[in-house]
Amino acid sequence: MGDDDAYDDIGELTKQPQQSQQSGAKSLDGLGGWLILVGLGVVLAPVRLLLQLVPIYSGIFATGVWTQISTPGSGVYNPALKWFIGGELVFNILMISAAIYLIYLFFAKHQRFPKLYIAIIVVSLLMVPLDAVVGSWLIPNTPVWDPQTTRDFARSALVAVIWIPYMLVSKRVKATFRDRSLDVTAQTPAASELPEAQGGG
Repeated sequence: MGDDDAYDDIGELTKQPQQSQQSGAKSLDGLGGWLILVGLGVVLAPVRLLLQLVPIYSGIFATGVWTQISTPGSGVYNPALKWFIGGELVFNILMISAAIYLIYLFFAKHQRFPKLYIAIIVVSLLMVPLDAVVGSWLIPNTPVWDPQTTRDFARSALVAVIWIPYMLVSKRVKATFRDRSLDVTAQTPAASELPEAQGGG
């Protein structure tokens, strides 16, 4: 056996673990397994937000509440509350926009999906107590932890406990949401793997 044959054997041995890892990753590449539940939640998230928020803000603007709290001289004029409600509205519009963008990232299997998904979960979790504290400060006799706030916080905390670790450690997540431009690079044969040109030299 010549030196060239020995080098070829060593090369084949080093390729086998890499090929095994690549085949394992390919078998996990796809929106299957627990990602089906993730996808269901992602698709329903903007719908759920709209169903929650439309009745709230339609009540505020349609019944004249907004006009009363934002008009100087009215009995309930409250500029701080006006800015609070306006800030909430802007925040919720941004959250709905992010939720819609998240749907695209999920079905495109984009590498940004896990990070944005985690960010939305964390922001949603933190905003529940923050919103409750500020709201109780601006609106007299409003408890911080009313039943609705408690339910919202418990739901957000449960989502965070389950899905943040999953996004961080799941092999399927890593195999599915990745930079797919690297696949093209990996499929391009290296110069050492190209067949040698026929002829003398």
